Amino acid sequence: MSSRPKLWTKDFIMISLSNFLLFVSFYMLMVTFAMYAIEQFMVSNSIAGLASSIFVLGAVLVRPFAGNLIEKIGRKRLLLIGLVIFLLGSIVYFPITNIGWLLFFRFIHGFAFGISTTATATIVVDVIPLSRQGEGMGYFSTSMNLAMAVGPFTGLIIMQYLDPKTIFIATTVFAVVSLVIALFTNVPERPVTPQEKSGKKKLQISDFFERSAMPMAIFMLIVGLANSSILSFINAYAIEIDLVDAASFFFVMYAVFLVLSRPVTGRMYDLRGENAVLYPSIALFGIGLVVLSQADSTFVLLVAGAIIGVGWGTLQSSAQTVVVGQVPHHRVGLATSTFFVFYDLGMGIGPFLLGYLVAGIGFRGLYIVMAAIAFLALPIYYFLHGKKTSKKKQFAIARDDPDYSTTG
Repeated sequence: MSSRPKLWTKDFIMISLSNFLLFVSFYMLMVTFAMYAIEQFMVSNSIAGLASSIFVLGAVLVRPFAGNLIEKIGRKRLLLIGLVIFLLGSIVYFPITNIGWLLFFRFIHGFAFGISTTATATIVVDVIPLSRQGEGMGYFSTSMNLAMAVGPFTGLIIMQYLDPKTIFIATTVFAVVSLVIALFTNVPERPVTPQEKSGKKKLQISDFFERSAMPMAIFMLIVGLANSSILSFINAYAIEIDLVDAASFFFVMYAVFLVLSRPVTGRMYDLRGENAVLYPSIALFGIGLVVLSQADSTFVLLVAGAIIGVGWGTLQSSAQTVVVGQVPHHRVGLATSTFFVFYDLGMGIGPFLLGYLVAGIGFRGLYIVMAAIAFLALPIYYFLHGKKTSKKKQFAIARDDPDYSTTG
């Protein structure tokens, strides 16, 4: 018997760590920036909310262009460009004293985040063996899911006990480390064709969005909307039900059970296919939201965190694996950006839309409605993708294609 190809290579670990630090910075700023804007600039709640969410808008707008450019200018080069701008964006927060400039540079920071994370999610596909794609993408996505636990927790601790600008010191340090890691990561590259270099052909929608990724991207828009209710309102919900202390450990339970389930779910994906993983994970996500809606004790709240961790964490990584596994190598960047554009849209517009819903039905009602959306996602997934998986999968280009080269 031949041994399984190695997954935990130096480059896989390094690109996952770089991605983790980017997302820790993202979540740290998302949960603290509105509070920072109010305290430092005396702005209204609506402007404070804009200061937080305009970051996501920057990321959404740049992703299609990043996906289009990644093959033309190179994966590593695009990653380094994004990380340098991200580092500068972290530094420039310190001297700002005007809310207008704060909003502008917050947008540019999101712009850099979109470029960098599109690049990392594209690069990692090439450093994962094909036979372990589900498992590898699962572990890579864990870097984002763990950041969802570490980022908010760290950010809130800093805001509670330290100078608010300590947040920017932390994100600057993370940006520097992420950039250094990227410099020493070997990135597979594909030679650019003369047609791609010239760039003279008429631009089309297909140059910015990958058509085959659209079904799963639309699916992620729907479930991302539901998931945004957790990140945006869990703290306010915990205050209402008098479980503030327990709320800080909600994401800890989320992360612990996600990590514990990852070896099983990733391996199951590779052995039995996406449907065997996605249907149960969607159902668990819905069940977790139902449990969350009924939380009246620390135990119930933490159980909800554990169930949602397994459900959402597996759902998101498996959906991403589906997207990158059905396109040729030269379209992986576009497929990745298409996936995250719709995911970011769901996460970005969710807090705004759901805020109106909370005003009418309360937090418990909100999570019941979000659970209904999660369960509705089961037939939506079936019609968008699940029913097609009985057909034989084909991978357009093997990883040992002679067109590949490795650059340091």
